[in-house]
Amino acid sequence: MTEEFLHTPQGRKFRLNRQADQLSYTLLIVDDEPQIISAVRRLLLDEHITIASATSAGEALDFLAHHEVAVLLTDNCMPEMSGLELLNAAKKTSPDTVRLMMTGNADLQVALSAINEGEVYKFIVKPWHNQELIAMIMAAVNRFQLMRALQSTDELTLRSLGQTIELKDVYTRGHCDRVAHFALLLADALGFSEKRKKHIRHGCWLHDCGKIGIPGAILNKEGKLTADEFELIKKHPLWGLKVAEEAGLDQAVLDIIVGHHERFDGKGYPHGLVGEAIPLEARIAAIADVYDALTTDRAYRTKFSHTKAVKIMTSERGKAFETALLDLFWTKLAEEEGAV
Repeated sequence: MTEEFLHTPQGRKFRLNRQADQLSYTLLIVDDEPQIISAVRRLLLDEHITIASATSAGEALDFLAHHEVAVLLTDNCMPEMSGLELLNAAKKTSPDTVRLMMTGNADLQVALSAINEGEVYKFIVKPWHNQELIAMIMAAVNRFQLMRALQSTDELTLRSLGQTIELKDVYTRGHCDRVAHFALLLADALGFSEKRKKHIRHGCWLHDCGKIGIPGAILNKEGKLTADEFELIKKHPLWGLKVAEEAGLDQAVLDIIVGHHERFDGKGYPHGLVGEAIPLEARIAAIADVYDALTTDRAYRTKFSHTKAVKIMTSERGKAFETALLDLFWTKLAEEEGAV
């Protein structure tokens, strides 16, 4: 580790910890107790993250005004300005910064109110469990990274984001590209415009972006998930939707992110939509997603042949999948294979 300082135009000095020669995002810790700041620094020595600190809200807002900060972690009980007041001000000064709060038991109601009002992404109670704090901070860094990437209009950046998310799950390498390819077979057959096909492509690349918040141990678990683990997995469409909405992505992209696990019969998730209440882009992505999942190896099983996948999915005509779309998919897939 190397140690250095940043100076603001107002002459304030901020101590930084930085991995040598390692590009990283910045965490700003705000607490009027230096020992708390030191404790958090020690916990994050092995993470690729730059750490800045301030002992007052005024210093923190000064830093936020002149530097890009991915994550702001603040105590609530501080003199002059509370952590909640700081987070409220930080939301205006640096709206993309992910805001976290440390709080004592007596401040829980304040923290809950802050979350409900949208000022805080997550909070942790003092004294904290070390691994819980590390996980919360790194999840916030991931959220900032995801938000920044989603705000890009560059296709290479969006595709790279989808590929980066795949790195959490060793069994899904290339999944986002293949899902986009299969979905575009249907989009072409339906005569979609180039703009609409671009949204389909982006949505398929990003359809699993909410998985960035799911532990890799669950994504790569061999064997059946527990009920609690599956409930966690089922949250990824809503997590992805929340970030994608904040990034201002097109509605068709949002529809794919949140709706690719809906079923035509209403037994899907997260909303249990039925039939044509499911946006068409999401119905298309669901077929492409399941077909690729069945025909590639996963942690819990080896891949099925094309013939077996057709049999499995055809048994779900009118249930998981819209009948006309599924039949069209088999036709277009056969035409593609025949052209090779």
